Amino acid sequence: MNSFECLEDEARKDGVEVISHDFRNRKIKGLYCDGIIGINKSINTLSERACVLAEELGHHYTSVGDILNQRIAENRKQELQARMYAYNKLIGLQGLINCYEYGCSNIHEMAEYLNVTERFVVNALEAYEKKYGIQVRVENYIIRFNPNFSVIKIM
Repeated sequence: MNSFECLEDEARKDGVEVISHDFRNRKIKGLYCDGIIGINKSINTLSERACVLAEELGHHYTSVGDILNQRIAENRKQELQARMYAYNKLIGLQGLINCYEYGCSNIHEMAEYLNVTERFVVNALEAYEKKYGIQVRVENYIIRFNPNFSVIKIM
């Protein structure tokens, strides 16, 4: 099963219906409301569909109420929580280590290995840097986010 199918299965088990929808506004990639996730039919790749579905599942698990108005601080906070859920679900710090161990040497290779979009990887790295600072240690690894992304194995 690919990432999108796994997430669809998770949604179904949690009573969340996932539908493809033709949104009038092409900028809308997905929406969550009352146990239903709509994903824009115009999204063609499974990797992008998985990224959108992961974030919308994040809204199912972490958001409360109508958060469409992003001028409200609490709504922005809930949006960030849903995105972090998606980053951790599809990548996570262990995923970054796995990319290193597999031999990925750039964002494109990481996205291919993780079955996500390049933009999703870049956004995740930026979010992780905001959360952890310029680097974080995970067991025998140091993950550096800045000045350049790298993973270092400590012997």
